[in-house]
Formats: sequence, structure tokens, C-alpha cells
Amino acid sequence: MRYLWDFYQDYLGEAGWFVRGMMRPWFHYLRMWDAVSAMRVDRYVANSRTVAARIRKHWRRDAVVVTPPVEIDAFAPAGATPTRPAEGAPYLCLGQLVGYKRVDLAVRACTATGRPLVVAGDGEMRRALEAVAGPTVRFAGRLDDAAMRTIYAQSRALLFPGEEDFGMVPVEAMASGRPVIAYGRGGALETVVDGETGLFFGAQDADALVAAMDRFEREEHRFDPARIAAHARNFGEARFRAEFGTVVDEALRDLAEPGARQAADR
Repeated sequence: MRYLWDFYQDYLGEAGWFVRGMMRPWFHYLRMWDAVSAMRVDRYVANSRTVAARIRKHWRRDAVVVTPPVEIDAFAPAGATPTRPAEGAPYLCLGQLVGYKRVDLAVRACTATGRPLVVAGDGEMRRALEAVAGPTVRFAGRLDDAAMRTIYAQSRALLFPGEEDFGMVPVEAMASGRPVIAYGRGGALETVVDGETGLFFGAQDADALVAAMDRFEREEHRFDPARIAAHARNFGEARFRAEFGTVVDEALRDLAEPGARQAADR
């Protein structure tokens, strides 16, 4: 339900005048219903600190953070020994082609600078993106799992210009040994290590992304594919099972011994 709170203006901006008129009173009702419903939940588990902060802000509740499981073992750097990509390898932007993903920033940045870019994925924004793309931008469409693993491993770096609650795509790219150039908001701040597994840019516009790509290319020699892939393993299924299992065990203890638990917390 985050569109009720944090992305309200974005949805209004994309809607027509009639829909905008209907959305304002309807969203007000939905927010009241959402806040009342939130009070009935025993405990919250968030997939990132970003979401935990949102829960605290809008629902006045604390949340335990457990990052979601990413299929790390499904991705790997190209070659038996992790190496940097071949000269001339394209940048990659992968995901659903919808407005809030801001794939347009990657397309405009690479078109303006003549950098090769592969856009993988499909969605309602594809035609608009193709209309502004230059000759160095290629649209690969929706990929199967094998093709996606290959395109990650053979890319120069992942461009991640949107804001996500967590964002599995950067973790998949890092598991493939590829650095991530990400907008410095949301879940990417919790998975990408600036200067070690990727870089951040601070403004959500094409110029800021170009500046980050310039910086990346000056410092590209510092990014070690093996080290990047090792970092991604922190977000695998084993960690999720252990941390979520702890949350479930604590919740069950609270149900079994509510009086003892409350006394211990005092």
C-alpha cells in the first residue's frame, strides 16, 4: 500500500484529470482504513530499513528487518575465475519498464554520451523509451533465466536509477560480479557498498547518472568481481531462513508465555 503514502504524487501525475479528481477523496478513505488495519497486526517484519522507517512514520509501529532471499547460487561471474568484462561491454538496465523504475534516465544518459546500453525487460513504457533512445541503446525484451544470467555476467555494470523498497536486481548483478551504479535512495543503500560493490548518485536525473558513470569509469579498476560476488552472498536464502526463523520463534514464545515475556521486557 505504499502508493497511498510515499508515491501518491507520482500516481496523481500519471493519471488523467478525471481520475485525479476521483483519487483524492478515495485515497483519503484508503489511508484511514489502512491505518486502522495496521493497528490489528501483532508484529511487523520489513524487507529493508527503508520499509521499517515507513512503517514507523505512517503506522507508528516498530518492525524487525529481514532482507528477502535472493537466489544467489543462480548467478555467477563469467568464467571459472571472475574477471572484468570484455572491452566495450554494455551497461545494463534490467527490470519492468514502468514509470517509477526510471529506466528513462539510463536511456537518456547513455544516448547523450554514446555509451552502449542493453535494456532488458518489458512494460508499458517500452515504446516511449524506444522513441528517445539513440543507436547505442538496445532493447532485449523479456529474458528467460539462462539469458538473464548471461546478460548480467557480460555487462559492464548495472544501472539502477529507480527507488525500490529492497531491490533484488542489484543483488543479482553483484552475485554476477558486476558493480551497480544506483540512485542513492531506498533499498540500494542497504545492499550496495559505495566504492566497493558500486557507486551512488544523489539526484534522480540523467546528468547525475552521467556524472556517476564518469566516476565509475575512472575508478573501474578498483572493483573486484570476486569481492563483489562474495558480498552478494550476504543476501542469500540461508541468511533469510535463519533471521526469519528467529522472528517466528520469538513470536511463538510471546504467544505461549505473554506474562513472562512482558515481565522480562520491563
